[in-house]
Amino acid sequence: MEKHKPHIVPKYVTHLFFILGLVSAIAFRAVIVFQHLEPAWIRPVWYIGVCGYMLFFYYRYRIARKRKKAIEDFNLVEKLKANACLTEEDRSVVLYLLGSIKASPEDKNYALIFIMSIMAIAADIVLASLK
Repeated sequence: MEKHKPHIVPKYVTHLFFILGLVSAIAFRAVIVFQHLEPAWIRPVWYIGVCGYMLFFYYRYRIARKRKKAIEDFNLVEKLKANACLTEEDRSVVLYLLGSIKASPEDKNYALIFIMSIMAIAADIVLASLK
């Protein structure tokens, strides 16, 4: 069986899905604001959030599966536990895994979602107190 050597997707793909994830996160947090300002927008904004997250998390799922498959296909954990010498191909896969993790903006995504969540809660408290 031929092992498929994984590769990192182009940066524009990573950025596109990063932006999609942020738009979805913003949409979900904006629902609480629209509840106060324009209730008719709640449903469309919620659909934007749900559909965006469906695509974003499917993309993230595929990346996680690709990383796990590379580790499994090349028996990397077993080789490292046995202190076995890595082949050139093994090293290439390890470099892919490390490069993929390093290139991923997921840490920025998590931080921005955290900050936007705090902002959404604050906006709701402020808007509710104005009623």
